[in-house]
Amino acid sequence: MPGETNLQKLLGSMSPELLPDVFVFVTLPQEAAIPDGVAPLMTFREREGLTLIVRESEARAFELPFAFPSRMITLNVHSSLEAVGFLAVITTRLAAAGMGVNPISAYFHDHLFVPSERADEAMQLLLRLVDDNRK
Repeated sequence: MPGETNLQKLLGSMSPELLPDVFVFVTLPQEAAIPDGVAPLMTFREREGLTLIVRESEARAFELPFAFPSRMITLNVHSSLEAVGFLAVITTRLAAAGMGVNPISAYFHDHLFVPSERADEAMQLLLRLVDDNRK
């Protein structure tokens, strides 16, 4: 299943879902192992270290330094990894409201990490974007 590529269909049919947990970004040295008991939502290896996205409660429990307490919004539309402009439209809309966002694309869906204190506002902006693009 390759996913949808039509931009208006993607924007008009996405169903944003705000997840309840607060997530944070953690970095570990390249050679460090992920502590037993930590279940990252995502890992990404960069030259500077290993990035983890974990629940804030896990980071605190394991005394891991973290940044960007955020809420995750799943866009619930099967977007193609080759779709052009989907995240650009979304991040531009959030940026116009002065909101930082960290988008993550997985195989089936795109996910947004937005500041936890602005998650409800982000959802309202996304729902308006859906309405603006429904045929």
